Amino acid sequence: MASTKKSDYGADSIVVLEGLEPVRKRPAMYIGTTAQYGVNHCLNEIIDNSIDEALAGFCTRVEIRIEDNNYMTVIDDGRGIPVDKVPKYNISALELVMTKLHAGGKFNAGAYKVSGGLHGVGASVVNALSEHVIIEVKRENQIYRQEYKRGIPITLVKKVEKSVLNFNFEQGTAVSFLPDKEIFKETIEINNSIFKKQVKERAYLINNVYFRIFNKKTAEKFAYYFDGGIISLLRDMNRGKKTLHDPIYIHKQVDDKEVEVAIQYNLSLNENIHSFVNVINTHEGGTHLTGFKTALTKAINNYAKKELGEKDKNSETFSGDDVKEGLAAIIYIKMPATNLQFEGQTKTKLGNSEVQTIVQQAVFEYLETYFEENPKTGKDILGKILLAQRARLAAKAAKEAVMRKGALEGATLPGKLADCQEKDPSLCEIFMVEGNSAGGTAKEARNRKFQAILPLRGKILNTERAYLDRVLAFKEIKDLVIALGMGIGENINYEKLRYHKIIIMTDADVDGEHILTLILTFFFRHMPDVIRKGHLYAAQPPLFKIQQGKQVHYVYSDEEKNKVVAELLAKQTSQPNVQRYKGLGEMNPDQLWDTTMDPERRILKQIIITEAEESDRVFSMLMGDEVPPRKKFIVTHARMANLDL
Repeated sequence: MASTKKSDYGADSIVVLEGLEPVRKRPAMYIGTTAQYGVNHCLNEIIDNSIDEALAGFCTRVEIRIEDNNYMTVIDDGRGIPVDKVPKYNISALELVMTKLHAGGKFNAGAYKVSGGLHGVGASVVNALSEHVIIEVKRENQIYRQEYKRGIPITLVKKVEKSVLNFNFEQGTAVSFLPDKEIFKETIEINNSIFKKQVKERAYLINNVYFRIFNKKTAEKFAYYFDGGIISLLRDMNRGKKTLHDPIYIHKQVDDKEVEVAIQYNLSLNENIHSFVNVINTHEGGTHLTGFKTALTKAINNYAKKELGEKDKNSETFSGDDVKEGLAAIIYIKMPATNLQFEGQTKTKLGNSEVQTIVQQAVFEYLETYFEENPKTGKDILGKILLAQRARLAAKAAKEAVMRKGALEGATLPGKLADCQEKDPSLCEIFMVEGNSAGGTAKEARNRKFQAILPLRGKILNTERAYLDRVLAFKEIKDLVIALGMGIGENINYEKLRYHKIIIMTDADVDGEHILTLILTFFFRHMPDVIRKGHLYAAQPPLFKIQQGKQVHYVYSDEEKNKVVAELLAKQTSQPNVQRYKGLGEMNPDQLWDTTMDPERRILKQIIITEAEESDRVFSMLMGDEVPPRKKFIVTHARMANLDL
């Protein structure tokens, strides 16, 4: 049902600052990248225009369709973009919004008080970077349509009898765009998992707005509707983890700025903090996040002095790292779009200095009272943080001891490391190889100039719930840290990384997969930027060797094996010999080089983090202490397992 709120949102609300010409020349300036994430960003820009209507109180439904012809369609039941002419420019307000940079209602304080968009470039940038755009507006029982090609109108804004976009709301705006292959050369398709996460995130942040999604490519239909706000999102973040207390919710209005904060500690060792401004996920944080962290640390230290002051006079002040261990939190700011200061159009870091003060005061004042009124929760949190502090101090001592003996202080590298001759890290790669036998084969197979080999004996420590002192006490991990050369913990220095390709090479069996998972857990928890900077890979050794006469084929899956065998049988009468490799040690050095280590022929899988929150949840579930979530996962996915019996 359409909103009945009154508004003076008309053509005179639209303001223009400059033209559209720069967008196609330098698209990354406006959407961050022309790789796949840029396609997602374009879709988000259109969705956020609908969300701006919801934030203003004029939209309750948003429909998103991923069409099977690569078009993406977003329809809302908001007010509809104005279609009357803007006298100053003598064109329709709709055309102005779609073809000019910095044109939109967000520059007029009366049109949008709260908005995700800052620069007013969203719709026009998407238009400029699209091969084709169709936009339809429903206002006052009339349908208006205009079409564009690479940002240029190919029709006038005109009344039409029927929607071509299946626009079934009584009023609002519908936009359908086809990303331009000239711009997005890698792909014009979205990353579906990131897209779903981003829509779900927005549904949590905007109460009582119904999001309906239909992905025709995957045949997925789903909807999101939440009325619990950021507390619901917080509970979702802590799903599968053992929490210490009920969510702490802070809400404060300061002039035209609204602050919402939700806090809940769990028993993990990792922090999970998200910050938002007008539903935009500020991945790089900013002043609101700084204010929150400062207030949280100060409030907990004040409470600790009251509780422990007489009992433990020699206790150290808690650090920011201490109070963040096991913390899940959301900081959500709503404020007028006209006052927003972001770093760049991609809006990943908030810059408003006054927001830091507002958040800091709101959080500190609330927590001071909360801890007094909820002593059990306060003491539970304090106990958790005391353990974190003791572990940090022990880990710091252990790390310093390791580094005194390690590569950073000029001591020798681990004896079992077969280092390479090349000194330029960008040209060097290190293989972490499962077992001494395979390690010996790899040392013979490698190119000594740029390939180093570090054998790992057996399964390394599960570092999911291990503090740094225990991690560094494990010899295999300590050797790895020293070999990589950049340290670990709070003083880690990624510029000293000795190899820019770190390759995990394990057997293609269940034990190999387990060792791979243990190594991935270590990097995700203790050296995440190795993954984020694109340095971590998994080697793909062949599963089968197929030989018929002198012909030898190495294949990497059952499907590929069946295909090759069928092709060989069609040409020759003799039955091919199929050998299943159980481990890397079964191959001789030449075979290992040809199939797994030769840069010209090998297959490497790069390890990337596409969804940090989901990755955190999966690692906690698979490698943590809580058994029921892991058991449920195993039972659910048992039929999908590929067992080599």
